[in-house]
Amino acid sequence: MRKTAKEMQKISVITSYGRIRSVRGLSIDVAGLYPNPPIGGCIRIAAAGRVEIHAEVVSGRDGGVLAVGRRELDGLTVGARVEHVRRLVVQPCAAWLGRVVDPTGRPIDGRGSLSSGSVPRPLRAPPPEAGTRARLGPRVDLGVRALDAFATCRRGQRLGLFAASGVGKSSLMAMLARHADCDIAVIGLVGERGRELREFIEDDLGPEGLARSVVVCATSDQAPLMRRDAALAAMAVAEHFRDEGKRVLLMMDSVTRFAMALREIGLSAGEPPATRGFPPSVFAELPRLLERAGPGAEGCAGSITGLFTVLVEGDDHDEPVADAVRGILDGHVVLDRRIGEGGRYPAVDVLRSLSRTVPGCLEPAERLILARARRILALHRDMADMVRLGAYRAGSDPAVDEAVRLAPAIEAVLRQGKEEAGSVAGAFAALSLAMGPES
Repeated sequence: MRKTAKEMQKISVITSYGRIRSVRGLSIDVAGLYPNPPIGGCIRIAAAGRVEIHAEVVSGRDGGVLAVGRRELDGLTVGARVEHVRRLVVQPCAAWLGRVVDPTGRPIDGRGSLSSGSVPRPLRAPPPEAGTRARLGPRVDLGVRALDAFATCRRGQRLGLFAASGVGKSSLMAMLARHADCDIAVIGLVGERGRELREFIEDDLGPEGLARSVVVCATSDQAPLMRRDAALAAMAVAEHFRDEGKRVLLMMDSVTRFAMALREIGLSAGEPPATRGFPPSVFAELPRLLERAGPGAEGCAGSITGLFTVLVEGDDHDEPVADAVRGILDGHVVLDRRIGEGGRYPAVDVLRSLSRTVPGCLEPAERLILARARRILALHRDMADMVRLGAYRAGSDPAVDEAVRLAPAIEAVLRQGKEEAGSVAGAFAALSLAMGPES
């Protein structure tokens, strides 16, 4: 028996190689692999100049497969050799804290090599079973008064940050990474501008925020597969720390650019453009990603509290991606350019922001304070033009008089600097003090 085993060890493993049939746009048509790799499988291509290109299989075609590369396809030629390789995994560990990595786990912060954990994690993974998943935990201090008071969040909840470009999303994310009550922050930058990475890390995040964060980044010039995988890798890193019992804050900027990368991949695979150019697979992929955030399985002490930014072009909050994401998440926070132009940051429109878990995490007295603050701000917004034009005469309506008097004080509570930390209890105390006793 031992002799047979030794002889078997001498037998060489046969490797199947394929060849490129054609390259068109982002897609690579491969034939000759046996057996054909599955959808989502990875292949390695020998390009010109001894450069290797890794790609992922996205569909089957004419006895072969269609793949999309993880980098630009310069140097590929028809007939180039292709082999099937293992799927991409990441192996996060505590040494990743304070570091910036790409979707493959390679460090890109210029600080040398990075050690890996012992447990490889695939980029794609199912969420915990719904029937055995833990419930949301207690409320969590996000450190931003506007959110703590008007969109109170529970541990394991998922919130969307909806805003156009240039409204202060990066600054708000930096405040959350610095001040939120969590053990670890995982920040996924999907399609980020290359010049802004260091600015975000050094100026917005700062040493204090970076020390307890892992940043996963794929810049806008990288292939759509890398941009998509930045979101998947950030989620895999967050799941690793959640399974270790950590309270994880996952921030992803942005789900819209994740969807745009999926659109490029889907169109390259031959999918029809359905909703405003987005193929159907995009709207199937969004819940697969977002549902992975949240509490772990019953008995797991860890959780992933997710904050996902959504770009709303032209302030269209009903565009397909925003509409789909809003229906999946547990609440939404709206950033308004006009509020920022008025000088109040963070520019959160508290009247249009909503947390679906608020009824279960506020004390009765806090609910009364919140309802009164919303009523005052809503009335002030309705009457602002009349007051500004002088069409309203003071004393005509006590409720309007109260709104005109107290709205500026509430706005002052919502104004907060990047270095200033807050809490849920502190936010409601400040609101109560600003409004005074109800008349």
